[in-house]
Amino acid sequence: MNYSEAKNKFINAWGSLATQWGINRTMAQIHALLFITPGPLSVEEMMEELQISRGNTSMNLRQLMDWGIVFKEIRSGDRKEYFYTEKDVHELARIIMAERSRREIQPTIRILSEVSELKEDGTAETREFIKQTKAMFELTSTADSMINRMVKQNKNWLTNAVIKLFT
Repeated sequence: MNYSEAKNKFINAWGSLATQWGINRTMAQIHALLFITPGPLSVEEMMEELQISRGNTSMNLRQLMDWGIVFKEIRSGDRKEYFYTEKDVHELARIIMAERSRREIQPTIRILSEVSELKEDGTAETREFIKQTKAMFELTSTADSMINRMVKQNKNWLTNAVIKLFT
């Protein structure tokens, strides 16, 4: 396999995997391209490489910047904007976990907290509802606390955690 084939295979696999996590395929493909490219890329370079429209590229770049994993670079004397991503996989994982917690887990915790405070009315349905939503709240809160502890660790937290797990 040559470089071009390997690059395309990686970008397509990253896009397919992302859809299983609920992430837009094109957004993931843009991120994958930036991740494996040595330097920043312009919108035009990404459009050409991935065969996507300017609007699609711009929209997905904005989302990636909102996630905090893609950054814009302006070069003096050049009207184009260039984009790059975090290259350290540990830092990238930390940023993504923090963002997923903020966007997905914390809103779920708030809802579970609210619904588990239902007043007991003596029915089996209400008792079961309260029991199950409180259990889910506790599990989700614990998972979020673990994620937040990992996010706050140094940049090699993942490696350190895996080593501790197997020693």
